Amino acid sequence: MENLKSKDPLHGITLQKIVQQLVDHYGFDTLGELIKIKCFNENPTVKSSLTFLRKTDWARKKVEDLYVKTISKFDNIN
Repeated sequence: MENLKSKDPLHGITLQKIVQQLVDHYGFDTLGELIKIKCFNENPTVKSSLTFLRKTDWARKKVEDLYVKTISKFDNIN
């Protein structure tokens, strides 16, 4: 059987994992500068960010795009 791998870099990764890894890497201060949304700048928590991002497609897309760019930088280093 062929080993089929998805070409989608977000395949199998939850939004919670994406947000947590970005916060771990950048911190909320830098994340709030990179993506100017209120949930990263005013009393930020992973939980409140997830609530907002699940309701707001445009913001979720920005977070996912940053995650893909960040992960590709790590891949180039290794």
